Amino acid sequence: MLETPTYTIVIAPIAAAGVCALGAGPRVAEYANLAASIVCLIAAILLAYGVGEPTTMMSDYVLVDAFGTWTLVCTALVYCFASIYAIGYMRLLTEHHDRLPKFYALFALFAATMIAGPLMNNIGVYWIAIELTTLVSTFLVGFERDEEAIEAAWKYIIVVSAGISLALLGTVLFYWAGSLVIGPTYDATWATLRHAAPQMNPALTRMAFLLVLVGYGTKAGLAPMHTWLPDAHSEGPAPVSAMLSGALLNTAMLGIARYLTITDAAGLPGIPRTVLVAIGAFSLLVAALFIVKQQGIKRLMAYSSVEHMGVLALGLGFGGPLAIAAVLYHMLNHSLAKSLMFFGAGNVMRVFGTKRIDEIRGVWQRFPTTGMLWLAGAVAITGAPPFGLFLSELTLMRAGFATPNAWAVVVLMLLLIVIFVGFLNHFRAMFMDDRPVPQVQAPHPAIHASMWMTAPMWFALIPIFVLGVWWPAGLWHFFTKVAADLGGAGK
Repeated sequence: MLETPTYTIVIAPIAAAGVCALGAGPRVAEYANLAASIVCLIAAILLAYGVGEPTTMMSDYVLVDAFGTWTLVCTALVYCFASIYAIGYMRLLTEHHDRLPKFYALFALFAATMIAGPLMNNIGVYWIAIELTTLVSTFLVGFERDEEAIEAAWKYIIVVSAGISLALLGTVLFYWAGSLVIGPTYDATWATLRHAAPQMNPALTRMAFLLVLVGYGTKAGLAPMHTWLPDAHSEGPAPVSAMLSGALLNTAMLGIARYLTITDAAGLPGIPRTVLVAIGAFSLLVAALFIVKQQGIKRLMAYSSVEHMGVLALGLGFGGPLAIAAVLYHMLNHSLAKSLMFFGAGNVMRVFGTKRIDEIRGVWQRFPTTGMLWLAGAVAITGAPPFGLFLSELTLMRAGFATPNAWAVVVLMLLLIVIFVGFLNHFRAMFMDDRPVPQVQAPHPAIHASMWMTAPMWFALIPIFVLGVWWPAGLWHFFTKVAADLGGAGK
C-alpha cells in the first residue's frame, strides 16, 4: 500500500526537473514544477495516513516510518506553497526570464533531494542525500548572480560542506563501532545500529554522535555553526529562502534525532542530550541578540530560523513522548509560518526595491491585505497566541520542566520574550512609523503582489491559526507513534 506514494513522491519532482531541463519554455517549466509539488503533497499525506510500523523497501535502503513521513509532509507543504508563490515572484525577475526553466529544474531537483533524505535507511546513503541538497541548493542561492548572491553561495557551500565532512567522519565512526560488534561488513541501517548499540564501545559511540551533531547541526543552522544561514536566506530568491528554512532544516534535524536513538539504545543519553540542549539554548541566545539589532529583512527571518531550530534541539534533548509531540507540532507550524514570512518579505522587497528594514515604511498603505497577512505571520513566528507555535512551545516547556535540563526552559522563556519584543519592534517601524527616513525609495508603482504571491500566504496562515486553537486528537496519536518508533525517545 505504501509503495505507490513512496515512489511517486520521489519520481514526481525528478520528472518535473527533467521536463524543465529538456528545453521547456518558462510557462511549461513553472506549471510542471507546480504539478509535481501538488503530487508530492498528496503522496506525503497518503504516506502519513497509511504509515504503521516502520516499513523497508528496495533491499532495506528505503525506510517509511512515522517520523520520516511527518518530515515529508512538512517538506511537501513548503514545496507546494513555494511553487505557487514562485510563479508570481519569478515573473517579476524579468532580467532572468530566459533562465526560468533552469531555475525550476533546480527547484524541483532540490525538492527531490530533500524528499529522499527522510526515506534513506542507510546512514551512508542518508549522508549522500544531505550532501546532494547542498550541491543543488547552492545554485539556487546564487541564482540572481549579483555580487552578494555569489558570495552567499560560496559561503554556503564552504561552511556547510565543512560541517557535512564532520558528519561523514561521525558516520564512519558509527560504522566502525558497529563493526566491532557485528563484523567488518554489514548493512548500516538505523535499526541495525540501534540493535548493536548496547554492545558498542561507549567512548567511540559518544564521539561519533558529537561529530554528526556538529555536522548535521551545521546543515540545520544550529549556533555556532549557523554562519552560512543568514547570507544564504538573504540572497536567494524568496521561494528558495522558504524552502531552505521551512523544509531543508527539518531534514537535517531528522538525522540528529535518528542518531540520538542510537546513543539512547547504547545507554548513553546523558552527555548527548545535555550537549544538544546546550546547543539549542545557545542558538536561541544568538538568534535573540541578532534579531534585536537586525537591519536586513530576510536576515531577520534567517535568525528566526536559528531560533526555531534551537527550539527543536531543546525538544529532542529533553526527550519523552510529550517533548517529541511538541517537536513535531513545532516543525509543522514553523514550516508554515516561515514560508508565510518569506513570501511577505519577497513581496515587500520587490515593491520597495530594498532589503533594509529602515528603508521600508508604510506597508499598511501599500499592502492592505498582504500586509495584514505578513503582520499576522510575524505575530505567529514569535510564538504568540493564538497561533500554533505558541501551543508547541508551551507543550515543550511542560515537557522540559520534568527533565534534568529544566534550566533550559527558563532560558527559553526569557529569550522568547526578548525575541518577541525585538522582532515585532521591526514590524512596528515598517507598518506604523510614518516618520520620513533618509534615502527611502518610493514604492515601485508598476509592481504589485499578484494572486500567485498572496494565495500561498493565506494557505499558510489559516492552518497556523487553526492549529493554535485546536490540537487534533489524530495528530496526538500520530506523535505517540513517532515517540514509540524512536524507542521511547529517551523517556
